[in-house]
Amino acid sequence: MPLTEKDKMLSGQPYRPGDPVLQADMAAAKAWMVRYNAALAASPAVRRELLRERLGAVGEGAVIRPPFHCDYGSHIHLGRDVFLNYNCVILDVAEVRIGDGTQIGPAVQIYAADHPRDPQQRAAGLESARPVRIGRNVWIGGGTILLPGVEIGDDAVVGAGSVVTRDVPAGATVVGNPARVVARPHGD
Repeated sequence: MPLTEKDKMLSGQPYRPGDPVLQADMAAAKAWMVRYNAALAASPAVRRELLRERLGAVGEGAVIRPPFHCDYGSHIHLGRDVFLNYNCVILDVAEVRIGDGTQIGPAVQIYAADHPRDPQQRAAGLESARPVRIGRNVWIGGGTILLPGVEIGDDAVVGAGSVVTRDVPAGATVVGNPARVVARPHGD
């Protein structure tokens, strides 16, 4: 049986984002975001239940402050006590995993969505995806951008406004555009 466009998307192969199934999933996510973002004054328990309606996993104590924007929601997995501040964007065309106790500042953008480097594939309207993984107890400063396929190790710190283009080692501190290591664990 041939792969569906959704199968291709989730496996990192070039796919067609205009596929009716993908468009229906995005429309459902958009309708959910309207409800979620209108719940700014709702209790944390009500917002958590709304998160559980759409996200792939929501750990106990996880918080996302509205407004929040995503492509699908169902590919986002939040660990326990994860915190995302106002105005975060997650383009979750591939899996995005955020580990326990991670704190994410306002206006952070996490991109699993990617585009082919080949101009003919781009002109044909194809897209691709690479998962993003963020470890436990990570601190990501406001305005940071995480590019497709990056992995942030446990206990890492990403300075505000950084653009993370490659993996960040566990315990490291990175800053800048592109983000570079300025401190390693235990002063290494």
